[in-house]
Amino acid sequence: MTATRNAHQEPAQRKQGGRTRLTGGPGLLLVWLYGVMVVGAVSRSVYQISTQFDRAPLAYSLSAVAGVVYGFITYTLVRGGETARKAALVCCAAELVGVLTVGTWTLVEPSAFPDATVWSDYGMGYVFIPVLLPLSALYWLRRSRAARADGS
Repeated sequence: MTATRNAHQEPAQRKQGGRTRLTGGPGLLLVWLYGVMVVGAVSRSVYQISTQFDRAPLAYSLSAVAGVVYGFITYTLVRGGETARKAALVCCAAELVGVLTVGTWTLVEPSAFPDATVWSDYGMGYVFIPVLLPLSALYWLRRSRAARADGS
């Protein structure tokens, strides 16, 4: 009965190594998108910090922070398990707060950011992925928790 039950579980809920996977279905797309954002944010910030830091230290530092946050979320999604799901939820919520704060700040006081960050204008330079990604991830993580609680 257990094998039949596991076979019918949504891919995000299958156990792997004792942990509930978070990378099934839409979770795999989230991992891929977060991975792309890690590469984009980290490579951009490393270049800017190493070559132009005095031009816009706050903007470049915020882009580096965004890259680290994206990396941690990617790791937690791949790792799976309830602890990782909770950590990803907290990080995605913090990411969303950061995007909304920096996005609003760049619109209200553009002179505070002489150069753009990953989160400037709600991520317009990244096709608004920085604001849509945490919303999607929060939905997915809450949905995966609800599905696990239902036993489906």
